[in-house]
Amino acid sequence: MNPITYVFGIVAAVLALVAIVELMRRGTLRERHAVWWFIGGVLALIIAVFPQTLTWAAGVLGVTLPINLVFFIAIGLLFLVSLQYGAELTRIEEKMRTLAERSAFQEQRLQALEARLAEDETDARPEEER
Repeated sequence: MNPITYVFGIVAAVLALVAIVELMRRGTLRERHAVWWFIGGVLALIIAVFPQTLTWAAGVLGVTLPINLVFFIAIGLLFLVSLQYGAELTRIEEKMRTLAERSAFQEQRLQALEARLAEDETDARPEEER
C-alpha cells in the first residue's frame, strides 16, 4: 500500500471521529444519534490502520473485492442511521400532534373564559351604564 494513501486513510478516519466528538460536545449531535456515526468512524480507523483486516474480512465473508465490503458496510450503516432518524421523526410528529391538540384545547378554554368574563362584566354594570 502506498504510504500516502495509508496516512490519508488514518487522517480521514481520525478527522471524522474528531468531528463526531466535537459535534456531541457542542450539543449539535446527541449521543443517541451519534452511535452509528461513531461506529462507522471506528471501523474506518481500524481499516485505515490495519488494511489487511479488510482483506481478511472479505475473504471470510466470501466477498471477491474488499472494496465491495466497504460499500456494503457503509450502506448498512447509512440504512441504520436513516432508520433511527425515521423512528425519531415519528416520535416527534406524535408529540407535535399532541401539543397542537393541547394548545387548541387551551385556546378554546381561554376564549370561553374571556367570553364568560365579558358577560359577567356586562351583568355587573348598573342599568344606566348599559
